[in-house]
Amino acid sequence: MIEAIAPWLADALVILGVGIMTIGVYGVIRMPDLYTRLHAASKSVVLGVCSIALASIVTGEAAIIARVLLIAVLLLLTTPVAAHAIARGAYLERERMETPGAVDESGRGLDRDGGGRVPSARSAR
Repeated sequence: MIEAIAPWLADALVILGVGIMTIGVYGVIRMPDLYTRLHAASKSVVLGVCSIALASIVTGEAAIIARVLLIAVLLLLTTPVAAHAIARGAYLERERMETPGAVDESGRGLDRDGGGRVPSARSAR
């Protein structure tokens, strides 16, 4: 019974992974600034590749499962770190936020309007 479902499940997971990564590509193209593009790219890589990795696990072969789990763990560890490093570099280079309604809480004037820090509840009193 499980052998009959496994190919269908693997196909569905591959289609899901490709769909997620396609949406991520559209996000990278359509987003207005580096920070939101980076968010779309990093999330789609993790979710899409992990879905495709799960499709490989459905095969049931121990060697493939071990490799896929290693790849998935490495992606889960390195993608957020790389995204953070890229965003930090952009922040240090004062890359501006172009997203409508973006709020720069750092006080460095990176938001589009140049408004900088949002007043806290204490300063409003």
